[in-house]
Amino acid sequence: MIPLKDNIRLAHVPIITIALVLANIVAYLLASSHGGSIISGPTNETLVHSGAIPYEFAHLGQHCDLGLSGFGQRVLCTGQAGVAGTPGPQPPTWETAFTAMFLQTNVLVLAIAVLFLTIFATTVENAMGRARFACFYLLGGLTALAVQIALAPNSSDPTLGAAGAIAAVLGAYIVLYPRARILTVAIVPFFLGPVEVPAWAMVVLWFAIEAALGALGLTAPLGASSAITYYAQIGGVSFGLLVVRAFAPRRSVELAAGH
Repeated sequence: MIPLKDNIRLAHVPIITIALVLANIVAYLLASSHGGSIISGPTNETLVHSGAIPYEFAHLGQHCDLGLSGFGQRVLCTGQAGVAGTPGPQPPTWETAFTAMFLQTNVLVLAIAVLFLTIFATTVENAMGRARFACFYLLGGLTALAVQIALAPNSSDPTLGAAGAIAAVLGAYIVLYPRARILTVAIVPFFLGPVEVPAWAMVVLWFAIEAALGALGLTAPLGASSAITYYAQIGGVSFGLLVVRAFAPRRSVELAAGH
């Protein structure tokens, strides 16, 4: 199923969501222009430098870079056993917590992020208001990263993409609009057409898609393991479920849900 739109009428133009979509697209195009490609995405070097690496956050002052080991090219970090030398110039560790949130690994991951942002974030932004939603989105992404760091502080696999923030948006959406329905295009044998499904079904579909992309090695450079990233997404959706009421004024929720 390919989601198209929900059945909630928007009261305001979702400026922040539009800006987030454009930021993801522009960041991808700029990153891919430095030796990468539009289809396969930025180079591994770009992804490693701009990605948020749990090891760097858990071991402040230590840095990671691409290197060669007995298993071929991989991410190596100073302070790890058997690692010598000094990494090349790269952005400050704190900065990667934000750059990673807007950098997708390939065009397929970018398309999925844009699709789900366009459908779900627009409605959540209308309920929260622009300023609150901007804060909510960033905090959701940072919370997902914090969960990943807590679960795997020694991981040198870069965290990339908007999945953590989108997970927070989906969690908030389910709380705000539990009876919402999503118009989708169903692509199954002998049938191609529009079908309305409950919003929660799209949340399940999103997690299934993310799990499949991770299993195929499409969400991280060098085909890194996605197991910890998947738990980080659970952290993101939990954040959305738990704090949405603090960001969405009750009156706004009722008016939006009443359409």
